[in-house]
Amino acid sequence: MAPKFKKALQFILFLGLGVTILGLVFRSQNAAYQAQCRIDGIPAEQCSLIDKLLHDFSTVHAGWIFLVIAAFTLSNMFRAWRWQMLLEPLGYRVSFGNSLLTILLGYFANLGFPRMGEVVRAGTLSRYERIPLERVMGTLVVDRLMDFLCLGVVVGLAFLFEADTLWAFIQGNRAAAASGGGFWNNPIVWSVGAIFVLCGILVVVFWKKLTQLPVFQKIANLIEGFWDGLRSVFRLRHAGLFLAYSLGIWLMFYLQCVFNLKAFAPTAQLSAGAALMVFVFGTLGFIIPSPGGMGTFHALAIAGLALYGIGGGDAFSYANIAFFTVQIFYNIAAGLLALVILPVINKGREQAGEKPQQSH
Repeated sequence: MAPKFKKALQFILFLGLGVTILGLVFRSQNAAYQAQCRIDGIPAEQCSLIDKLLHDFSTVHAGWIFLVIAAFTLSNMFRAWRWQMLLEPLGYRVSFGNSLLTILLGYFANLGFPRMGEVVRAGTLSRYERIPLERVMGTLVVDRLMDFLCLGVVVGLAFLFEADTLWAFIQGNRAAAASGGGFWNNPIVWSVGAIFVLCGILVVVFWKKLTQLPVFQKIANLIEGFWDGLRSVFRLRHAGLFLAYSLGIWLMFYLQCVFNLKAFAPTAQLSAGAALMVFVFGTLGFIIPSPGGMGTFHALAIAGLALYGIGGGDAFSYANIAFFTVQIFYNIAAGLLALVILPVINKGREQAGEKPQQSH
């Protein structure tokens, strides 16, 4: 299969996946919206989810949207500085401009091909900074490892602080969280916890036999690679600053969600804990491979908002406001700007055949 045809096929496949999921989400929300209109006695010709969506966009608070853009920009700056720190121990001092602009270009590429952004980001920096591609790609492994760890922390915090809300929703009784029948008081939870403790004891007792199993050895190799990547972080000259940048990236991601919720009247009253849960749901939507999280983000953001009684129509509007603000308007504009600026700021270096600046 020709490479160009294969890429075109992948593009159509991923775009089709995103459009299909988004279409299914729209159809289900439109059906629910029409049903609510019938209950409220609103004629069908006056009940359009598209019209509601356009109206909701017109009511968004511009000040909060500006803060969304500011938070996302700052997260990208933190990522650029963190990337510079990862490349320095390899002997390369890359410019902040190239680091930041290639990150923006990577986000732009993800709108067409999920996960392609990492390749574009690494390849572009490798070209302009004259660094071997395999070395740049190696730093992105650690970059993603830290994102994975931070996501785990965020999910853990959301589960810890909002477990009662999640449990009440699953039980179909939102009053359960306030009546003392919450998640942590449920006997099923304690039973599951006891099973985990028992499994831990069994692992300790039969440790030697388990280490001889092929499956265990594969898992052990993965954990060892994971640990090696983590240890490389602590070997950095400024490990504390690296961790601060990592936390800063995810704090800004969370604040994006908070500001987006504040920008839209039906979601503006949600608490910081609710924002954390909605943030987790939406982030998981970006992990599923579709262009820029199209459809998958919408579906999971709506599910997250449902925990807090936000209706499907308003939840759909929120998901689109959040998605269009960053994934469409910001990432397309920033990506095109990066395409224009990168050759300009590196023109002199390319003509002079400048070698990468070595760190000592």
